[in-house]
Amino acid sequence: MIRVEGLSKRFGDNLAVDELTLHVRRGEVFAFLGPNGAGKTTTVRMLAALIAPTSGRAWVNDHEVSRDDMNIRRSVGILTEAPGLYERLDAVQNLALYAKLYEVDDVARQVERYLRLLGLWGRRDEAVGGFSKGMKQKLAIARALLHEPPLLFLDEPTAALDPEAARTVRDFIGEVKEEGRTIFMCTHNLDEADRLADRIGVIRQRLIQVDSPANLRRSLYGRRVVVHLAAVTEAVRQAVNGLPFISECEQVDNTLVVGLDSPEEQNPVLVQRIVAAGGAVQFVNELRHSLEEVYFSLIQEGEQEVAQ
Repeated sequence: MIRVEGLSKRFGDNLAVDELTLHVRRGEVFAFLGPNGAGKTTTVRMLAALIAPTSGRAWVNDHEVSRDDMNIRRSVGILTEAPGLYERLDAVQNLALYAKLYEVDDVARQVERYLRLLGLWGRRDEAVGGFSKGMKQKLAIARALLHEPPLLFLDEPTAALDPEAARTVRDFIGEVKEEGRTIFMCTHNLDEADRLADRIGVIRQRLIQVDSPANLRRSLYGRRVVVHLAAVTEAVRQAVNGLPFISECEQVDNTLVVGLDSPEEQNPVLVQRIVAAGGAVQFVNELRHSLEEVYFSLIQEGEQEVAQ
């Protein structure tokens, strides 16, 4: 769906994107994370054929960037951080204008479909200038989907939205994914990326790392479970430390924090050994690091590489 090889972009002396190599699979939600100025939006603009790369190559929907830009623009939908709607026109007029530009066959039907899907049909005849930011964002998403593109670029899709509007947008992204479309999303909302994305790429001019949220956590921190007991005795500690698959074991009050390679397979054996040693297990849960911890660890890693 998206294949990128050594893509770079300079603005004068400023290197915005440095030798980006990336593959986004068909039908996945890919989240691009990075601080302001890291090159996320610049990457989207290059891949959507809105600006030309300085060097490198990229293919989007089997069309090469800078060689087949018109077909790229026809085959993608894009939501920019600023919606850029015609505020004196109503919702129907805004969407109808873009539907005609995209040469949509049945303009009225498509406009109604997406206004209904995003809960805007009841406000269809009102000037967009009177819409809330959340309503404008939903209208801009509808605009990006009118021509049924297989690939959707979303730049900060829930930025500055109230919780209800943000939830509506997230739910809609999930529905779009279920239709088999590919979504390339830039966001600062780490919780949103964690919930929606199949894979995450962390960038700071250079791509630092790409993987699923679970694999990023595992590669940085391993997997640990927390065993809550009525009391931790010496017999329990010895029993746990005697298991060959335990990589670490730390006591915190009446809990044991235990490092495991595969909790799904090893938890039953661990619990059996504790009970056999006289321990009263209250409950067991996996220690889950936040994506925020993962993100800052990777950004710091990227800064150290640049400094070297």
